[in-house]
Amino acid sequence: MIDIKDITKNFGTLHVLRGVNLHIDKGEVISIVGPSGAGKTTLLQLIGTLDRPTSGSISFNGEELANMSDKQLATFRNRHIGFVFQFHQLLPEFTALENIIIPALIAGRNRSEAEKEAMELLGVMGLKERAGHKPSEMSGGENQRVAVARALINRPSLILADEPSGSLDSKNKGELHKLFFELRDRYGQTFLIVTHDEELARITDRTIRMVDGVVCNQG
Repeated sequence: MIDIKDITKNFGTLHVLRGVNLHIDKGEVISIVGPSGAGKTTLLQLIGTLDRPTSGSISFNGEELANMSDKQLATFRNRHIGFVFQFHQLLPEFTALENIIIPALIAGRNRSEAEKEAMELLGVMGLKERAGHKPSEMSGGENQRVAVARALINRPSLILADEPSGSLDSKNKGELHKLFFELRDRYGQTFLIVTHDEELARITDRTIRMVDGVVCNQG
């Protein structure tokens, strides 16, 4: 599904990634672990087309991302990649339902169709009764599940998550981790998760360990 070959990323004289090679299969739930500054989030941003590598290549189902313009990358990202962050990043003035449908509206989808699908996702998340609630009216765990639903609304083939359970208590953390596997089994998505949570890393299909901008283990 995703092939990463000899990726480097420099910020001036700072070498953050130093030649990363990685293959990701469809339907895998993969964790990326390592100390702060190892390059985990930078790698996630490159795979998510939020930035471009200094050198090397990333291909997605055989399509080379470097050949796309910024506009093409934005369209590709909206259709094929969903993002979940440590802090849910929901828009505070919008309800759960409205937050979820934003990527669908950006993609030009019919609003009523998007709202119907968003309600189905809220049902999957156990949050149907929260559709009209704003983020300030929900718990941290509920907000993060809404953020996951937002990432899923366009049925992307890849979900990228950066410390998704980092701000949650142990109960909500466990529920979120379980949810990732349920969603993979239900929708067939691939999950790539940057985490410091060793418990999550232990239960993923594969753990990629990074140190000093290189992959040191892919077990």
